[in-house]
This record gives sequence, structure tokens and C-alpha cells, in this order.
Amino acid sequence: MMKPTNELSLVYLCSQPVDFRKGILGLSALVEANLSLNPFAEALFVFCNRQRSSIKILYWQRNGFCLWQKRLEKEHFFWPEVAQSTVLELTVQQLNWLLEGYDIRAMKPHKKLCYDSVL
Repeated sequence: MMKPTNELSLVYLCSQPVDFRKGILGLSALVEANLSLNPFAEALFVFCNRQRSSIKILYWQRNGFCLWQKRLEKEHFFWPEVAQSTVLELTVQQLNWLLEGYDIRAMKPHKKLCYDSVL
């Protein structure tokens, strides 16, 4: 099974559903025009359909675009709702949780703590 790895640090999730008849050309144009992002960046661009039963992931790999799709047979993906923005940044871990069926709105890691000394 193919899963995103931590080699990529940027994951952009389109919060609005898209027409899943769109392929590589349509989705890459949507990334540039609607999301105001560079489709050639080293990033994953994640989209869902209206029923939230399918996910498409678009990415540029060295000399061409790749398009990955997952379709659920019975359930739906827990898609985060974003009030103001049309795009949401995720970590690779959050994307993998989403692909596994977890509700990433409820699964937030602990706050990162930074200390200078133990004394």
C-alpha cells in the first residue's frame, strides 16, 4: 500500500468538495487559480468529492504530475470544515490519519514544549 511519507512536509487540503471528473489538468489548474498555490511545489494537494467518499491527491514528481485516489466503499471521510479559508495545511501524520478514517478535527497532538534548561 502506498502512503505519504514524512519526506514531504507540506500537505494542502482543499476544504471545499471538487468535481471528481477533474483529472490532473483540472486539479492542477484549481491549485493555481483557486487555492493560489504552486502545483509544482514539493507538496501534496488533497481533494474530496461532495459525498466525502473519495479522496484525490495530486503532486508533482520530478518530471510529471501524479494523481492518487482512494474510494471508500461504505463510510465517508471526516473532512475538516474551514470557515474562512479554502485551503488547510496538514501534517503528513494528519493526512495518514484522515486516510485511515480518523476524525482529524478531534486528534490534535500535544503542544510542543521547548525548554532551555532542566534546572
